[in-house]
Amino acid sequence: MKIAIGSDHAGYLLKEKVKRYLSKKEITFTDFGTFKEESVDYPEYAYKVGTSIITEEADMGILVCATGIGMCITANKIKGIRAGHPFNKQSAELSRLHNNTNVLCLGAKTLTEEQVNEVLETWLFTSFEGGRHEKRLNLINKLTGL
Repeated sequence: MKIAIGSDHAGYLLKEKVKRYLSKKEITFTDFGTFKEESVDYPEYAYKVGTSIITEEADMGILVCATGIGMCITANKIKGIRAGHPFNKQSAELSRLHNNTNVLCLGAKTLTEEQVNEVLETWLFTSFEGGRHEKRLNLINKLTGL
């Protein structure tokens, strides 16, 4: 598993914690930035991470901003990306089981460190269930052209 990771300035510190978590789990990752706490525009980082998944540079992605919402909106505009914004273990699990999300969006100002660890662990190690959910994902693609 190879993860693409990115954040804006508000998510920078949490991104660094996520990187330490990935390293402990011996999960390969590429950091697309930002590398500072000075203000940057989050869509650029969502685009870099999403594109790396589409080009198969990475298998999955993790994006971090203040709430996770802006990153999620941006990532979902990229054809082939299914970004989710889970807020607990159950929503993380279902986002993978039913929606086969390939990008996890986290809010640095909305989740505790404990919640982040629980969401990360669940999201990274849950696989897509397929079956009736595959049909629904295909319908989403058909209806949206994405």
